[in-house]
Amino acid sequence: MSEIYLNSSMLQELNLFVQDYVTKTLLSRAESQQNQRLIATTTLFATLFLFYVSYKLLFTSSLKVKPINFTLEIPDAAKNNWKSKRLVNTEIIDPSQPNIIQSHCPATGQHLSSYLPKYNEDIDEMVTIAQNAQEEWAKADLDRRLKVLHTLHEYIINNQEIIARVTCRDTGKTMLDASLGEIMATIDKLNWIIRYGPKHLQPSARSGTTNYFMEWYRGTEVHYEPLGVVSSIISWNYPFYNVISPIISAIFTGNAIIVKCSEQVIWSSEFFISIVRKCLEVCNEDPDLVQLCYCLPKSDKYNATNYFISHPGFKHITFIGRKTVANKILNCAAESLTPVVVELCGKDSYIVLESQKDVSSVSSLILRTTFQSSGQSCIGIERIIVSSKRYKQTVQLLKDRLTTQPLRLGSDMDHLENIDVGAMISPKTFDSLEELIKDAVESGATLICGGSRYNHPNYPQGHYFQPTLLVDVTSDMKIANSDLFGPILLVMKANSDEDCITIANAAPYAVGTCVFGKNVKQCRYVAKKLKTTDVTINDFTTFYVRQTPFGGISGSGSGKFGSKEGLLSLCYTKSISFNIIPHIPTPIPSLLDYPIKNNNKAWAFIDSFITGAYTFSSWKRVKSVFSMAKNSK
Repeated sequence: MSEIYLNSSMLQELNLFVQDYVTKTLLSRAESQQNQRLIATTTLFATLFLFYVSYKLLFTSSLKVKPINFTLEIPDAAKNNWKSKRLVNTEIIDPSQPNIIQSHCPATGQHLSSYLPKYNEDIDEMVTIAQNAQEEWAKADLDRRLKVLHTLHEYIINNQEIIARVTCRDTGKTMLDASLGEIMATIDKLNWIIRYGPKHLQPSARSGTTNYFMEWYRGTEVHYEPLGVVSSIISWNYPFYNVISPIISAIFTGNAIIVKCSEQVIWSSEFFISIVRKCLEVCNEDPDLVQLCYCLPKSDKYNATNYFISHPGFKHITFIGRKTVANKILNCAAESLTPVVVELCGKDSYIVLESQKDVSSVSSLILRTTFQSSGQSCIGIERIIVSSKRYKQTVQLLKDRLTTQPLRLGSDMDHLENIDVGAMISPKTFDSLEELIKDAVESGATLICGGSRYNHPNYPQGHYFQPTLLVDVTSDMKIANSDLFGPILLVMKANSDEDCITIANAAPYAVGTCVFGKNVKQCRYVAKKLKTTDVTINDFTTFYVRQTPFGGISGSGSGKFGSKEGLLSLCYTKSISFNIIPHIPTPIPSLLDYPIKNNNKAWAFIDSFITGAYTFSSWKRVKSVFSMAKNSK
């Protein structure tokens, strides 16, 4: 419930303006009494609507706490016309300095900074510091926690361009991609937790015990307590959202958190962590609640990464990345029995059903969701599955759009011309992507455009791959079952709507799917048949900004880190049982008290008690009460 600066007089003026417009402007044009009635009715509904908006703004959006404004120094590399004097190779480890991690801009090859990695003793120190900070933070009421989140919210709202520039410089993505995929998603999660989070952490009364006798005098509440120090091991593709999102949840649930970022995005992660630490500081909270860790990308003699994962000080781990790494994390976490939520790659699909006659309305969503962030998104679309009746039309439309006006690659932070698609984080996957495309063409697919790396004339050290359209792809091709994580659009033909379901479910990954069709009943039927965790009908991944429980199944992971389920996974549940009427103890019948005086009577009593407590027969319950009374003497 964000703070707004709107008073009742402003709303009253707005209301009067609408009424004045409707009654004077429209009414003056009315030529009959019937039109006057219509205008009067319209005025009434407009007034009621404004009262509803006023109520929502003034009463459901008010705050008990007010955010604190603060500023941070902008990194030089995020400023306009920044030019580094030094370019680096594509490796983040310089062979001449094997113990130094260097950050560079994937779009231009410019050097950003160099970092000393963390080792075992550093990790121990961070965990200890976080534990000390969390002991006090666990006592913080919701107002204190919400104040921190509101302060963070206001900083993000007021500094969107700075955040986007830092993100783009470290990942090579465009400013628009950073805004849509990073800033909007983060603000949406903040708003959701601020507005709905408190009710999910409130103690909940549990009723409906099956013991007939106990439900009359015993009550139970479930409380949600912070775990302690949690960790998040995140990927490089969304450095702002992936850093801030787990921090938001951890802070709100009363935990401390140590984020382990990818070595690819240390430079931006350092800045984003500094935002949160400064936010805590200005709110008079301990900034040590939030810390950043990064290690050498490959195991060395210290094996710091494995040490971090298996550290007994962590009470929960969230991992975002690839399956090969997830296997290692789960093995390491098993040593300390640390619960892990795993969110991996997807092979998401767009399904265009026969009833979707207007394919042009879908094409813009297809292009945006495929090529945004150069395809480096776990919920990005990699497969377009089209029913045969719409296939030719869809292919032709996509071909026209991508060949008539080819998408432009580059860095919009450094180039004056408009840019559509940014760089990829690294050229390491280029060989495999080219090989998969080549294999698909040899197996019968048709390459419409792209298909290989791109040597940018302005940025020869940038990591660019051409936006690619590959059609006539079939389920038995390697490319249809591989996680591409690049700007590659596959179009697959289905014989029918039912075949669309079969093709979509054939991939080994399952996160999200979008279904398009004019027949809503058929869309819902398809949605229910899909083996995936999230389905959007006639839109793109709106589940993500609806804060639904998020996470994959099968090869795409397990567990959830969004919505109520994500918050509660960072808490342990404590049940408190009590007498509904205070000061009335629960007595032990004398014949059950030690030492047992008469086993036969004791058995008869407890047999009757269990029958009376759990039987579905009222007559048996009545008889059991008499039996209990008889045997209690």
